[in-house]
Amino acid sequence: MVEIRHDTVTGNGVQLHVARAGTGSPLVLLHGWPEFWLTWEPVMARLADRFSLIAPDLRGFGASEKPDHGPSDKAGPEVHAADIVGLLDALGLARVGIVGHDVGASVGQALGRSHPDRLTGLFFFDCPYPGIGPRLAQPEMLAEIWYQSFHLKPFAAEVVGASRESCRAYIGHFLRHWAGGNPSAFDAVLDAFTDNFLVPGNLQGGFNWYLSRQAGRLAMVRGEAPALPPIRVPTCIRWGTQDPLFPYAWTDRLGETFSNLDLAPFEGAGHFPHRERPEEAAAAIAAFFGRLEA
Repeated sequence: MVEIRHDTVTGNGVQLHVARAGTGSPLVLLHGWPEFWLTWEPVMARLADRFSLIAPDLRGFGASEKPDHGPSDKAGPEVHAADIVGLLDALGLARVGIVGHDVGASVGQALGRSHPDRLTGLFFFDCPYPGIGPRLAQPEMLAEIWYQSFHLKPFAAEVVGASRESCRAYIGHFLRHWAGGNPSAFDAVLDAFTDNFLVPGNLQGGFNWYLSRQAGRLAMVRGEAPALPPIRVPTCIRWGTQDPLFPYAWTDRLGETFSNLDLAPFEGAGHFPHRERPEEAAAAIAAFFGRLEA
């Protein structure tokens, strides 16, 4: 087992819990929802001999600070990106590679636009991006994206957190259903994930992402998202072919967002390639950043 060290670091005025392992070139691992740093543990175990791995809990998640105790729209990608820049400054890291998934991939894109000089490269699994557009709200997708509207309700955290059983059922549903290639990928840590989201503030902390993204989401599904210049940081994307939330067909416009793109399907994986197939996920991460260092 790899040794994982836990620290609390202040970045952008917010105390961030950080899990760290390994030595070598620095990689920052940014989780999605419903996740926290622990989602990366299998990948960390496989990369610690080659990279210095830094897996923060984003603000509002895990053991990181919850600056807003109630529903808040102040937790969008630019806010999280500023937190990560503050984290890099606090750790004395001039440049890092970013590995992101889901929410973390959105944060990585914000970093790619605001601070490209701090990044050696971007590596994403199954990432939301503007080119998905109105497809997000196609009739056949409504049964998948219902939770994004539910999370806007002021009572959502109270309902999900009403009991351990309700929290476990809710979080467990997404971890199983979205892991299309390996529905049991999180079974061994489901209780740990449940414990995490039962910590006061953690459910609302995650739901605040959706409150913060609502205006942007509505603009996207209306086809009114503003055109942005492409991100020029070298980017590698591996997208699960069995992802029920983000179908692989949605990769067709990634070239509009990333001008230096290495895209390939991640065969047999769903929404969580890093957890469903950690051996292959770690190999893909190592190969991409290894090429950048060559």
